[in-house]
Amino acid sequence: MSPRLKKSLGQHHLRQGGLCRPLVEFLQPAGGRVVEVGPGGGVLTRELLAADAAAVVAWEYDLDWAFALRRQTEDDRLTLVVADALDLAWDRYPAPTLVAGNLPYGIGTALIERLLAQAEPKSIPRAAFLVQLEVAERLLAAPDSPAYGGLSVLTAARSEVRLLGRVSKGSFRPPPKVDGAFVGLTLKTPPVTKEEMVGLAATIRLAFAYRRKTLRNSLAAGWGAATATAVCEELSLGHNTRAQELALGDFVRLHQAYLVRS
Repeated sequence: MSPRLKKSLGQHHLRQGGLCRPLVEFLQPAGGRVVEVGPGGGVLTRELLAADAAAVVAWEYDLDWAFALRRQTEDDRLTLVVADALDLAWDRYPAPTLVAGNLPYGIGTALIERLLAQAEPKSIPRAAFLVQLEVAERLLAAPDSPAYGGLSVLTAARSEVRLLGRVSKGSFRPPPKVDGAFVGLTLKTPPVTKEEMVGLAATIRLAFAYRRKTLRNSLAAGWGAATATAVCEELSLGHNTRAQELALGDFVRLHQAYLVRS
């Protein structure tokens, strides 16, 4: 008998392994090591093993489901870690390691942000996740689109993102209120050094912190009005320009101009 699904942990398990085919085909796990986040009942876990992954290290927060998965999956290639995946140190995994997971809706965005901030492309070349459709749209969004925001820019700085397929809410047990989507991330070297990325990320978050304000007013909240105005004028960004209009390259130039004046 399987453990009960806990609403407090955002547990929505896939009903069929075949639904994971787009994710598995993107990862190409044969002969490789995969870190899986939130294996739950093991639907994706078994698909990764069936695709000849050499090792699957599954991080499961819920002890009951971890024990159930261990009982149901007798495979020496599977290692179970009972811990919070938000504590994963992505920069410590040996190259190459792939990452997969049906992410609990409450931690999906935070986990992807931490992965991209810590991981090196040579160590973790690819990652694929099942997330809320809304999160997928934010990851994939282009400038001047409704879903475009800080997450879109930071994701573009560190990876190439692909929509691998949509998943209807009826494909889960129990059904969530919204549909999901598979996304594939191919990690890449960011446009600035790892140390500089910390400051660039802060600039991007500041720019999007007040979505109803103009870019100048948003930046003024952290930089001061004089500096924000001077930087925007230097880059020929008009008074009514908003953060949603800028692409990744624009934010790099914006941050570099700020550094000269700070």
